[in-house]
Amino acid sequence: MIRLNLTAAPTWLTLAPGLRLQVAPLTTALMVSARADPAIEDLPDTATQEELALAMAKAVARRAVLDWEGVGDDAGDVVPISPEGIDALLEVWPVFEAFQTQYVAKGLILDAEKNVSAPLPNGPSAGATATARPARDGAPTALQD
Repeated sequence: MIRLNLTAAPTWLTLAPGLRLQVAPLTTALMVSARADPAIEDLPDTATQEELALAMAKAVARRAVLDWEGVGDDAGDVVPISPEGIDALLEVWPVFEAFQTQYVAKGLILDAEKNVSAPLPNGPSAGATATARPARDGAPTALQD
């Protein structure tokens, strides 16, 4: 069952102790926009899956992240949110993994679920069509000699 969240309200993700991101809902429009990001389109044909995954995560995050808490510079001063800051934040491996798991993967899991067969209404063979035909009177069957 797909559970629709029709509020379209931003939510907060806790990616690490003291680090939270406020994100917009993961929508089709957001994903389509991220796929058309120049950073992805400019990747060479020889780009690895890992390079593509990182570029896509950054493109999604630049569109989705609305605010953050717990991001500072070397001196400990709060860093205002920016596209460059979002890219730098996702270069931190545990943050990247948490963002992928808590935000991006939800869309991918839903996409994968559509590849599963729908449950049958009344037991394992309820949706199956009969392929065997009754034997005609006098006609030999596989069990007869």
